Amino acid sequence: MEGEPKDWIDYLAQMWHVLLALFTVLIAVVASAHAILNKRDTRAAVMWVALSWLVPLAGPVLYLTFGINRLRRRASQLRAACPRYQTTAGTLTEREQPLNKVTREWPSFVPLVRLMNQMTPQPLLAGNSVEPLVNGDAAYPAMLAAIDAAKTSVTFATYIFDQGQVGDMFADALTRALQRGVEVRVLIDDTGARYSWPSIVPKLKKAGIPVVRFLPTSVPFRTLAINLRNHRKILIADGLVAFTGGMNIRDGHQLSLNPKRPVQDIHFRLRGPIVGYLQEAFADDWMFSTRIELRGEKWFPPLVATGSVLTRCVPDGPDDNFEKIRWTILGAITCAQKRIRILNPYFLPDPAVLSAINVAAMRGVQVDIILPEKNNLPFVHWAMMAQLWQLLIRGCRVWLTKGPFDHSKLMVVDGVWSFIGSSNFDPRSLRLNFELNVECYCPKLAGELEAHIEGKLATAHQLTLFEVDNRPLLIKLRDGVARLLTPYL
Repeated sequence: MEGEPKDWIDYLAQMWHVLLALFTVLIAVVASAHAILNKRDTRAAVMWVALSWLVPLAGPVLYLTFGINRLRRRASQLRAACPRYQTTAGTLTEREQPLNKVTREWPSFVPLVRLMNQMTPQPLLAGNSVEPLVNGDAAYPAMLAAIDAAKTSVTFATYIFDQGQVGDMFADALTRALQRGVEVRVLIDDTGARYSWPSIVPKLKKAGIPVVRFLPTSVPFRTLAINLRNHRKILIADGLVAFTGGMNIRDGHQLSLNPKRPVQDIHFRLRGPIVGYLQEAFADDWMFSTRIELRGEKWFPPLVATGSVLTRCVPDGPDDNFEKIRWTILGAITCAQKRIRILNPYFLPDPAVLSAINVAAMRGVQVDIILPEKNNLPFVHWAMMAQLWQLLIRGCRVWLTKGPFDHSKLMVVDGVWSFIGSSNFDPRSLRLNFELNVECYCPKLAGELEAHIEGKLATAHQLTLFEVDNRPLLIKLRDGVARLLTPYL
């Protein structure tokens, strides 16, 4: 009996390689099963299964570290902890009337309306006005005037709210509104609040303004700190007038200030029933961040028709709104009959979107992709350059606009349908962050936006397949490596 412990130790010492082999097989089976059951992309599933078996131990560990989509699960868990904010999602009549108008006037878009009705509870709404505001020179004065005119409430969500001349003007306007007795709520993304130092958040708090950071973290460089961000831009005064688009609060957007890093952009002023759904998106984010509800006429007053634009709010995020903007884009491309124009600074579409654009071009649709000649994110520019040949070879036209850097985010189809808001054409916007776009049916608005785009094309350079193919080899390799990082850019 005294020798048994030693015998067991000797036995284990002799059998360790067998136990290790069994453990290796077990974790390879578990990793393979998880990949097979959870990976939507067959190629990705095959890659991870092969890696799990061909690289013992290290393969499953790599899958555990990089292959499992924790971001969407994390987002769903965070949202599940708080009930979603909901107002009335529209009556049947509210849905039928706009559909009837589209059927009469723009029948090629009926499939898109039906798709959106199936995909989102937000209805397509009649009776709205949508006004483009180019650069901070037009947008900021209009936004500040709305804050100064507010009598009951101001809600303001933004990704970046920098210290500076512009930031101070907004902080002062919000402070004045608060002092008049207006209810003010400010939501700033935690990562975006770090873009300037010191952050403007302490200044807002010192003025007594209720301000909250979206998903705050004390570890600024961890993976979740750069994903699951609130990239939405919403300003609403009295629940009656709203502003949204791609513009942050930064000196660079106001070109009249001659900023060191000027940035072009476009924002929009909206009135009509759509404002209630933009307010709902803000209220949902506010309740998620604070567990406090915003209800009543102070935030949601009765809204009447103010124009002729059909609009729909399209919130998107890695939660139960997953990929709604991506599906909207795919639906619009499929419906295109004449032309598609996309103006975006970060154009890194996934293979499905690339294929849809190419199919449209081969159907005879004129496709124009308008990108900045010089990007503020070099790695993104390199990755874009590595993908553009796939569009050029199918007849799409790619244009590179002169500076200042253009941060605008627009899509216009057939001179009727426009898609405006905060979303880029990259994986971060379409899968990882919280975004908000608005689809609009209105030939007048689409015409204004196409004229805006035409102004840019007048001085833009049309990129050719020859230029892309004849880049130096080292440049091609650099761009190709950057393309491999597309899911993380």
